[in-house]
Amino acid sequence: MAKGYWVARVDVSSDEGYKPYAAANLAIFKKFGGRYVVRGGKFESIEGQCRSRNVVIEFDSYDAAMACYNSPEYQANIKVRQPHSTADLIIIEGYDGPQP
Repeated sequence: MAKGYWVARVDVSSDEGYKPYAAANLAIFKKFGGRYVVRGGKFESIEGQCRSRNVVIEFDSYDAAMACYNSPEYQANIKVRQPHSTADLIIIEGYDGPQP
């Protein structure tokens, strides 16, 4: 079964205001089997527009990734994040087919 991923690009306007959101995510993601694959780190924007932070979170399945996003815990935590950041987030199913 293919894994599910959150791919987020974020601009944070208040680091102090954003910290409670990031801290609360640890328990939320753990509950749904999420793990960070990318959390910040060095990057170079090669094409298109970008934001200052990039995050990729892996889940055991697309359904688990969607369940985490739609959970009451995460929906409440979004309200903590929104006044302090602008984000683009997609949830995508991983590829589980043949590789080159």
